[in-house]
Amino acid sequence: MISVLPRRPMIVAAVEHRGLQMFRRTLQVRSCSSTSHVAPLRRSANYHPNIWTDEHVQSFTSTSTAQQEENRERINVLKEQTRNLIREKQQVAEQLQLIDQLQQLGVAYHFKDEIADVLSHLHASLDHVSSQLKDDLHATSLLFRLLRANGFSVSQGLFETFRDEKGNFEARCENQIRELLSLYEASYLEKEGETVLKEAMDFATEQLKGFMEEGSVPEAGGLREQVAHALQLPLNWRLERAQHRWFIEACRGDDTINPLLLEFARLDYNLVQDMYKSELRELSRWWSGLGLAEKLPFFRDRLLENYLWALGFTYEPESWRCRMIQAKSICLITLIDDIYDVYGTLDELQLFTDAIDRWDLTAMDKLPEYMKLCFFAIFNLVHEEGYRVMKEKGLDIVPDLKKAWGDQSKSYFEEAKWFHHGQTPKLKEYMENGLVSIAGPIILSHAYCVAKDLTGEALKIFPSYYEITRSSSILFRLYDDMGTSTDELERGDVPKYVQCYMHEKGVSEEVARREIRELMRKYWRELNASLSWDSPLEEYFMNIQVNIPRTAQFFYQDGDGYGKAYGETKSQIILLLLEPIQI
Repeated sequence: MISVLPRRPMIVAAVEHRGLQMFRRTLQVRSCSSTSHVAPLRRSANYHPNIWTDEHVQSFTSTSTAQQEENRERINVLKEQTRNLIREKQQVAEQLQLIDQLQQLGVAYHFKDEIADVLSHLHASLDHVSSQLKDDLHATSLLFRLLRANGFSVSQGLFETFRDEKGNFEARCENQIRELLSLYEASYLEKEGETVLKEAMDFATEQLKGFMEEGSVPEAGGLREQVAHALQLPLNWRLERAQHRWFIEACRGDDTINPLLLEFARLDYNLVQDMYKSELRELSRWWSGLGLAEKLPFFRDRLLENYLWALGFTYEPESWRCRMIQAKSICLITLIDDIYDVYGTLDELQLFTDAIDRWDLTAMDKLPEYMKLCFFAIFNLVHEEGYRVMKEKGLDIVPDLKKAWGDQSKSYFEEAKWFHHGQTPKLKEYMENGLVSIAGPIILSHAYCVAKDLTGEALKIFPSYYEITRSSSILFRLYDDMGTSTDELERGDVPKYVQCYMHEKGVSEEVARREIRELMRKYWRELNASLSWDSPLEEYFMNIQVNIPRTAQFFYQDGDGYGKAYGETKSQIILLLLEPIQI
């Protein structure tokens, strides 16, 4: 996970833990099936309770209305000044630097059209532009990364001019720390088979690590901090909003950045954060009103963490509807995940899977009471959103969402059968099921169906996107399994990809994890290859696709930051959702 604050130890008192277990066991006996005379034996994952109550969420304070209005007026002035900066005739290197800063500061969404125009112009005259930059590794790297990250086709051949006759990166690149840092970040946009970018990555990484170990990276302008930050995790793998916060803070005292841009970024960050707080208060009222957390206390009640997932997928203010439906759906996905993984009996799970797959209210008669609540909540969520889209656009999204929830339930049931039958699936079998059970497809389905640019024709071709979303969902699955497998096996769960790999390949856990990390690099290359678009809807959808593994990395890099949400995850929630940047 991205470290913004120092890590604090995560301590749960033993007496609290035992008390929680006793409380859950009491409730589990009371929550047994109404159709059975004997209470089934229920497992418990002993998840810690929610640390953000509705009362707490409703108390979140926002900037006063008068101050918000004053900030908006100032933002509008700064926005116009920034727009003029983008339109000014500048050297190519200066244009690229400005666009990169706007993106990392988190305000580029204000200038999508202007940035697209600049990049389109540069791409249309790429041969001429690249020849102008043939001696500037920093600008060439920025050009490559910004074009590729924004959906333009660009060849790794752009870097050939910086290699010698033997194909090695030249010695003249070795002492250029900022240039090497730009090359390093560009290399993580690599696609499969791009050996030049792989060599660039190895070369830049080795050089930068050497400089850091020698202590020869200057502190001036925050360069040493930037190099350390990049070596911890490349920009292409980072959760965008966390990077925005870090970059704004890191640029304090950096005289290479226009102070007007920094003022703009700070004001905008805080104004958007106020919007997030408003969304959270509305979500918390919805969640509290459902009452599922009180009636079904065995699952992970994680409203703010679920909202942070949704924010990771799309942070822009205009995407508020996507965040709301994603946060709601992830709440219910987590609930049924814990029913399948921990609480439900196999017979109950079969009934529930059939009910969700058939989408039949009459099938609820056979369900235990706790499952009826879940089914109703899912049914209502889908139809409420379906009604809204039908009213506003005349489009019926319900069949697509029904299919997504049916596929999700069937994938969970497959895993439950593996567990109850004591089976370790083959790697291929596990992953084909796991890329669905991790919830990548259902998240993307909700994102697509609530897009503001959705059309009838786009809805018809949505199934054709499934194949290109595989790499995103596989990365999601692998990040999750690498971070949670140890805890889940300790409490009793189906083997994860790590254990399946060890079993099938006959290797140790250390070797399995090392080889899986290489496999993840492969799927990042596949994901990078899919990043192109021809319409605003495709751009929105592709960006969410790449943000899914970024967000998974954020939660799972150092363990289960979702199940155990009281440590670093809590610190990040405070930074990203609650604590404004000091102006």
